[in-house]
Amino acid sequence: MPVSCCGALGPGSSPRRSVPGPVRACLGQPSASDGLKMLRSSFSLEGVEERDEEQEDDGEDQRDGGIPFIINRGGLPVNPETWEQMWHHVTRIHPDGGALGRRIRGTSDLPKIPVPSVPTFPASISVPHRLEAIQRYIRDLQYNHTGTQFFEIKKSRPLTALMDIAKEMTRESLPIKCLEAVILGIYLTNSMPNVERFPLSFKTQFSGSHFRHIVLGVHSGGRFGALGISRRQDLMYKPLEFRTLSDLLQEFQAAYRGYWHTLCKVKIGHYVSHDPHSVEQIEWKHSVLDVDKLSNEELRKELERHTRDMRLKIGKAAPPSPSRDRRKDVGSPLRNPGSPMRKNSQSDRRYLQIIHCTPTETLAVLTLGGAVSTGRRWRRERGLRQI
Repeated sequence: MPVSCCGALGPGSSPRRSVPGPVRACLGQPSASDGLKMLRSSFSLEGVEERDEEQEDDGEDQRDGGIPFIINRGGLPVNPETWEQMWHHVTRIHPDGGALGRRIRGTSDLPKIPVPSVPTFPASISVPHRLEAIQRYIRDLQYNHTGTQFFEIKKSRPLTALMDIAKEMTRESLPIKCLEAVILGIYLTNSMPNVERFPLSFKTQFSGSHFRHIVLGVHSGGRFGALGISRRQDLMYKPLEFRTLSDLLQEFQAAYRGYWHTLCKVKIGHYVSHDPHSVEQIEWKHSVLDVDKLSNEELRKELERHTRDMRLKIGKAAPPSPSRDRRKDVGSPLRNPGSPMRKNSQSDRRYLQIIHCTPTETLAVLTLGGAVSTGRRWRRERGLRQI
């Protein structure tokens, strides 16, 4: 069954109904200097379906209610093949797509639009005001209606790789979709250690079709909120004012109900590390709740259990990954703190094979200068030389 997200339709509407709205799209030719800047120009796509997406499968292009949308897998600037695919897609989904594309691509004096600045905060700014400024920046990038997702987000990538993509988003200032907004929200809140972040995704049903959406849940000072982007104002940002995770979920559920969508499933991830160099993967779905099969009391208990699990993870956070500069100054963990750094001789650089170990130790092959996972003393067969 085709899936999509955030597609909030009114009563009596078909799930394939087209809704007018201002959008931004790629314009001109795919050059590094001009093509992507033209992307920011505005026009109206009256045939754009009212759909959103959360990338569920990384291996193939996604579909918006049966109509595939394109993921730019070639990076930026957009390569000619993806560029033409995007315009071909516009031709298919817009009632007057062919003429529209020719008219826009043949225009040389497209208006410029302001590029939003990445928010910076003085120390005196409170957490709620910082989150509000971050949401304003995400919203100023605007929602991507072109049918082509410009940044490829693979959920299996380590956090450090996703943060590199977020940096690129701030450099290019292109329109984004909901999953890209989650990655960008994580990047912009990494410097706020008192704000915990977690992915919160929804699956809803309307008129026989399923829709998916995702936001970034935030928790600070005993209150919950959310950051994100959507076609619908009440399906993205939520201020930091909800006492429990259940209250936050009920707020989204009420918003979906206003668009005649039934909330079927909710996926909640764990807190995301604040270390931008972490090689950990984001845990996208620690808890998967079938909302339509649970009573209100059962749902509340499950959400309380998940909240407890997230609090426990704070105390078990993985140590931060050292930067390249720090790694240069790190010596062997077996060296005494007061011992001077020594230069390894040529013979010391060869592999040392460990022959005998006590029953409590593990047989291993180590190199001098390599990382050692424990502080045990290892013995060699000849002379019982200690390392």
